[in-house]
Amino acid sequence: MIPLGPEEKILSIDIGGSRIKATILDRDGKMLMEYAKKDTPASGDPEEILEAIYSLTASFQSYTKVSVGFPGYVRDGVVHTAPNLSTAKWKGVDLQSKLTGLLKHPVRVVNDADMQGLGVASGKGLELVVTLGTGFGTALLLNGNLLPHLEIAHHPVDHDKDYDDYIGERALEVIGLDEWNQRVRRTISILKTVFNYDRLYIGGGNSKKLNFKTDSSIILVNNIDGIKGGVKLWLSEGL
Repeated sequence: MIPLGPEEKILSIDIGGSRIKATILDRDGKMLMEYAKKDTPASGDPEEILEAIYSLTASFQSYTKVSVGFPGYVRDGVVHTAPNLSTAKWKGVDLQSKLTGLLKHPVRVVNDADMQGLGVASGKGLELVVTLGTGFGTALLLNGNLLPHLEIAHHPVDHDKDYDDYIGERALEVIGLDEWNQRVRRTISILKTVFNYDRLYIGGGNSKKLNFKTDSSIILVNNIDGIKGGVKLWLSEGL
């Protein structure tokens, strides 16, 4: 575990398919400012997104470390997939090193659902976190420790559709709210069978569009609930 000093302030950045959001946290995960937001460049180009992050955070007050959630598979700070931006443009990009050079502070980069998972999980048992947004994000934790990230979003679920196709933003726009909710219910049933989780946390911008009652093992969370993940990322080993 890496200790955080009493004066530590963490710049927490969430790179989404639609928007980039950022705030500063104290060592306890308390927000020291409201989220600042900026549209994600439509090109998905790494350099344009880096420029957007720089312009979004240039006026922020002093901070000591940076935590970044990225919508794709990340290992050791290097991006391997970015399905809702452009995997072709992002594959092999060492985002952690680039942001360290850009922001002049230590940076850690993980999958965006993983960072939210660190923030919302209770730390007891097997916990699954999913995000319903532009795509379908997932994180799996055992007793509060992140397990190796799996791109469940790209496992086939219905004929030639993966979960991104099945319950992502584009599917919601095409099939409408009621059918989308039916698909989400089916997805939850599949996840329960596959993972036999103790708790399932559902977040992301579209989680508030759920119109069915969930059982006691399912907890709806919002971005504020997960914000402490930006701090806990620096308290976790092996990320």
